Amino acid sequence: MATLSACASPPWPNPDSPNSNPNPNFLPDQSQTLDFDSLMPPQPESPPPNHHHSPDASPPESSPSPPPPSILYLSFNQDQACFAAAADNGFRIYNCDPFRELFRREFDGGGIGHVEMLFRCNILALVGGGPNPQYPPNKVMIWDDHQGRCIGELSFRAAVRGVRLRRDRIIVVVEQKIFVYNFADLKLVQQIETVPNPKGLCAVSQLSDSLVLACPGLHKGQIRVEHYAQKKTKFISAHDSRIACFALTLDGQLIATASTKGTLIRIFDTDHGTLLQEVRRGANAAEIYSLAFSSTAQWLAVSSDKGTVHVFSLKVNSSIPEQEKSQSSSNSDAAITPSSSSRSFIKLKGVLPKYFNSEWSVAQFHLQEGSHYTVAFGLQKNTVIILGMDGSFYRCQFDPVHGGEMTQLEYHNFLKPEPETAL
Repeated sequence: MATLSACASPPWPNPDSPNSNPNPNFLPDQSQTLDFDSLMPPQPESPPPNHHHSPDASPPESSPSPPPPSILYLSFNQDQACFAAAADNGFRIYNCDPFRELFRREFDGGGIGHVEMLFRCNILALVGGGPNPQYPPNKVMIWDDHQGRCIGELSFRAAVRGVRLRRDRIIVVVEQKIFVYNFADLKLVQQIETVPNPKGLCAVSQLSDSLVLACPGLHKGQIRVEHYAQKKTKFISAHDSRIACFALTLDGQLIATASTKGTLIRIFDTDHGTLLQEVRRGANAAEIYSLAFSSTAQWLAVSSDKGTVHVFSLKVNSSIPEQEKSQSSSNSDAAITPSSSSRSFIKLKGVLPKYFNSEWSVAQFHLQEGSHYTVAFGLQKNTVIILGMDGSFYRCQFDPVHGGEMTQLEYHNFLKPEPETAL
């Protein structure tokens, strides 16, 4: 059961004031009216966070640099143009291309275990975490960075495992249940029961005219898909093993899934639950950390504990206009069967074992094995952004025709300040 209350409302500095503007690209949200403070009387004030902006003012020379924080969670925003880092002392927001820190919020000894952005607007969802959580781990705090404070909270009986945001919905994941709320008034829309979901697995489409939510079902290897516009629920038996990771396209029409075995990734049509394509990451078991579609659903990126990021070519026609697709679509497999329908899929034939008929990745990028990496596609054509829990940021480019090892275009450690360029 969730409860709503207003959060503490101290007169903290306004980040958009001339003296403390975090970044002109991180703007107050104009798409909706949020009036959470009026729902409950204000509570006692709490100490404000320490606001830091990029570029940060250099500390006094006599003060040694503090050790870098420990990253607890990394996530891209909905269009993968920014990412957020939750740490044991607060959170930070970064731009991907060009890479730069937009701003940070640090709390005195308080950790953030989960931070979720809403595109580039001022609203974020925070969950406490780490050895000394800033907020109780069973609460989702709605943070308005325009005001520099929390404007509301959602409380649950169990620890929060994940949060997803849309401009019209807040989705909260606990161990065996998912809560769906209207964003404007925090009215509970739906509760969904799931199998135990310690990773907080959940995905939601982001197009305004398409609300699709995917989550684990009630059986091992099952995905549940909610199509809210059609008022329809679809169950997909995706794998024999437990679900380890999945991702939706922006329009929610396709879902990529991986099991705890981590050898195969499957792409399904969410409307009918049809298996459209199956690709192979490798022969040995692996833990899949992240899956990401490109904006045109032409490519799929995969990261795992094996230390290799793979990019696969998808043979599925999405609803994206054809002129927006890359010319590299000519790099298609001869086994593709043209179809008059909106999608087509590979029919694996032959007498060889299935392993030899598998589709392998077009491009790869090798990293440290065992480290945790999250992947997304960059704004530039055929580029991939890779984030590491050790603070590493990679921007790589792949050859859509010849494939092979990706080219590293950029590297940064976003936990360590970089030397400023001399004027």
